[in-house]
Amino acid sequence: MARRVHQPLEDQEFDFILSMAQGPVLAYFCGSWPKAVEACRAMDAVVAELADAYATRLTAVRTDMTRCPGTTRRFGVTAAPTAVLVKDGEAVASQAGPLTADELRVFLDAHL
Repeated sequence: MARRVHQPLEDQEFDFILSMAQGPVLAYFCGSWPKAVEACRAMDAVVAELADAYATRLTAVRTDMTRCPGTTRRFGVTAAPTAVLVKDGEAVASQAGPLTADELRVFLDAHL
């Protein structure tokens, strides 16, 4: 995974990354249960690719739903993977389910 994708280990670390980001944050939520693992791995590659392409416009954060339960509840995430675009600490858009690079690019361009 690209260096540009942060991976917080707990809710407080997610909040720290959010506070330090200089612009929008793409938080994508992943799960460790069997049905979520494959879809989340596919999203890892997609987000890594776009994190490089959008490096000057956003910060990408891979968020484990089990390790960051408060963050997961805060943004109303119930499925993995789910992409959430956060601006000024508030979710402005979300999309549940695995996304291709083109689909994620459309999602980001529509909401950045």
